[in-house]
Amino acid sequence: MPNLTVLLAPSDQKQPGGNPFAPDMFDYRTSGTFNYFDALNPERRALIDTLQTVIHEHDEEQLADLFGLEGPALDEAVRVNTEIYDAPLMSALDRYSPGIMYAAMDFANLPTGAQRRLLENGIIISGLFGLLRPDDLIPNYQLGINDDVPDVGAPADYWRDTISPILNDYIAGRFVWDLLPDAHRDAWNDTHTYEARAVVHFEEDMGDGYEPVPKEELDIQRGQFVNYVMQETAEDFEELEEWEDHPDGFSYAKRALTHDEVTNTWHVYMRR
Repeated sequence: MPNLTVLLAPSDQKQPGGNPFAPDMFDYRTSGTFNYFDALNPERRALIDTLQTVIHEHDEEQLADLFGLEGPALDEAVRVNTEIYDAPLMSALDRYSPGIMYAAMDFANLPTGAQRRLLENGIIISGLFGLLRPDDLIPNYQLGINDDVPDVGAPADYWRDTISPILNDYIAGRFVWDLLPDAHRDAWNDTHTYEARAVVHFEEDMGDGYEPVPKEELDIQRGQFVNYVMQETAEDFEELEEWEDHPDGFSYAKRALTHDEVTNTWHVYMRR
């Protein structure tokens, strides 16, 4: 088994639909079946129940503030969150497939071995579900990691104490590629159990220095990075030196590498 883990955020964009006959992630008889972190089900249920109560008791303006949506998009968020327990399921990877990062992963065209590595070694920090593997079956939903849910607060705060011990145990002794946005990383109390962690940055040469790429470009690069790491079974950032055919011309900036000895965290820079 590869000694690596890739930490990912979910996508705000979701693929609708799913398989109505898939195992119910909340049914104790099917716990662990495409639901790797089924121990989180009680906390998931509590959050979903609270969210559905909020939807029932709050007006459109308040819900627009909660989800940061309006019009048809808000109506859809209300509908899918109301129907969560009865909704058809699909894998998290397929559910998030409309998102820029997940599309850039190009999972369908990865070799079979690389697909398996991603499914088994990817971890998604989700506002509604806490932790997911890419092959876990989930319903459609709408909830961001920093949405302010009445009586709960931000999901990042709700999940932190629950998921952190589980995640720290899972990644113990592993090489971790950290592709999380700050908001999702904030949901994790990192106790540095890993062999090493690499936080990956993408920067553009502006002539007078390097600047981070904008978010949409960043999501593309993160997705392409996952594609490469899984194809190459990259368990160390030095393997990035071999990435000579990056589709958008980025390359590993070895001289920019920095290391925090206390946390054993490396900051890795891909530059163009």
